[in-house]
Amino acid sequence: MITREQINELAQFEDQASCALSFYFQPTPPRNKAHKEEAILTKDLAREALRHLEGGSKCESARADLDRIVRLSQEYRNNGVRGNGVRAKAIFACSGQNFWREYDIPAQLGGTQLLADRHFHLKPLAQILGAFPSLGIVLVDRHRARLFDLRLGELTEREGFFHPLSRRGRGDGFGGYDGGHAQRRVEDEVRHHFKFVADFIKDALEKGMFEKWILGCQETHWPQVETQLHSYVSQKLLGRFSAEVAHASLDEIRSQAERIFAESQERRCREILGEAISQARANGRGVTGLRRVLNSLETGEVQTLFVGQNYHSQAVECAGCGHLDAHLVNFCPVCGRETRQVVDVSEAILPAVIRRNTELFYVKDDPEFDKVGNIAALLRFRSEQNNNVRSISEAPLNPAYSRKQGQVGRYRGLASG
Repeated sequence: MITREQINELAQFEDQASCALSFYFQPTPPRNKAHKEEAILTKDLAREALRHLEGGSKCESARADLDRIVRLSQEYRNNGVRGNGVRAKAIFACSGQNFWREYDIPAQLGGTQLLADRHFHLKPLAQILGAFPSLGIVLVDRHRARLFDLRLGELTEREGFFHPLSRRGRGDGFGGYDGGHAQRRVEDEVRHHFKFVADFIKDALEKGMFEKWILGCQETHWPQVETQLHSYVSQKLLGRFSAEVAHASLDEIRSQAERIFAESQERRCREILGEAISQARANGRGVTGLRRVLNSLETGEVQTLFVGQNYHSQAVECAGCGHLDAHLVNFCPVCGRETRQVVDVSEAILPAVIRRNTELFYVKDDPEFDKVGNIAALLRFRSEQNNNVRSISEAPLNPAYSRKQGQVGRYRGLASG
C-alpha cells in the first residue's frame, strides 16, 4: 500500500532523458478464453513509448524497463489479477537511475496505460488518492468499540475495546432501594467508556493514523458520544451511520463509509469551489484561469486547487528552474533558459501540488466552473496585494533572450492507452 512518503518520492523524481516510465494496469473481464487482450495492449503501448523516445542509449535504457513491464503484465494475467477485479497495479521505473517501484491500488483506473516522460505520470494516482483518503471508522455502543482503517479501498480492523458494565440494576436491594445508586454507577461507567473512545480518536488523529473519521452507532447513543468529543475531533468527523458493533459486516462498514465520504467530498467541493470563484471575482483569495493559477502555485499561495475532470491545456516548462508558464514563450522569463512544451499542464503541476500537500479536487460537469476555464484555486493569501512581492507574469523578460526567435523546445514524451 502506497504511503505519503512514497508519493512524495515519485513527485520529486526527474529524468532528463525522458525515460521515467509510468505503467497503470487496470484488470478487466476477459472477452475470450485466451485472455490475451491485456498482454497485446501492453506490447502495443510499449512500442508506442519507444517511438516517442529518442534513439541511442536513451532508448536502450528504457527498453529493459519496457520488456520487464510487458513480462509482468503477463504474470498479472496468469496469476488471476485481471480476473478478480479488486486490485490494479502501478509501476514507476527508470533503469537509468536504478529506480523501480510497484504498488497495488484500487481497480478504478480509466484503463491500462503506459507513459514515458521526464517525470512520472501521477494524475491517475492523484485521482485515486483523492477518492480513497486515509479514513478512520469507529463503531461504538455503551460498552464496546471497534476501530477500522480504510486506505485505498482496503478495510482493516485496528483496535477493539470492551468495558463490561456492572450487572446490578433498578431491582437491587430491598424494594429497589439500591437500584438508583446502581443505575447511576452504570451510567457513569458508560460515560467513562465514551470518553475513553473519544480520547483515543483524538490521539489517533493527532498522530496521523488517519485524516478524517466516520462514526457508526445507534441513534440513541449519539448524544452521549457527541458530548465527549473534543472540538478538533468533531471538525474531523465526516458523518455517521447506524450500526450494531457486534454484528456489522466488513462490506456494510466499507459501503457506508465510502458513501458518507463521497457525499462529504461532493458537498465540500461545491462549497469551496463557489467560494474560490466568488473570491476571484472580488479580487480576493481566489483565482481562475491557467495563468493566474500557475502564478499562485509557484508563489505557494494555493490552499485548494480545482481542475476539470477532462481539463487539458498546453504550457511551457523551463528546463532549468522548472517554471511553468501559460504563455508559449521560447525562453524562461525567470532565468532565461530554454523552455520545452508541456502537452498536459494538469499533469505537470502535480509534483508541486503533492510536495506542498495542496488539497486537490477534480471537478466534473459544473457549468459555472466551465465559464471560468475549468481551473481555479482558493488561496491561503494573495501575495500580489503585498507591494514587496511581484507576480511571475509581471517579471520582465531577460533582454538577452527576448530578441531570440525559433520554435518552442521539444515536447514532453507521452505514450498512453
